Amino acid sequence: MDAAQALGELRELSSQITAAVVLGADGDVLAAAPETAASSLAGTARDLVAAAAELGTEGRDVTRVEVELAEGAVFVVREGGHTVAATTGANPTSGLVVYDLRTCVQAITPPEPKKRRTRKPKEEPE
Repeated sequence: MDAAQALGELRELSSQITAAVVLGADGDVLAAAPETAASSLAGTARDLVAAAAELGTEGRDVTRVEVELAEGAVFVVREGGHTVAATTGANPTSGLVVYDLRTCVQAITPPEPKKRRTRKPKEEPE
């Protein structure tokens, strides 16, 4: 499934999410809903991951960041080379939002390269 489809399913699945963005491994926006939130939310996600990385143990990747304020929350989940970030209203059900974001990021699959079959050599008649 591509990023836009996964994000569409996320928005249908989670009523708590107000905006969401999917980033590729290079940090570029692959999909956003609504589009107007793309650059702001993408920048916030990158900044939060960078700040969390500074706090963590060297060599370990940041896989989740959660910031909750009185007005709402921001969640970032990273897995498999993709990042999904989302905002919610006040008092979200954190575990459910994170579960929904993980489901979204896991649904984004790169197209599999076609596998070449190895043919058996033909036997030559004697």
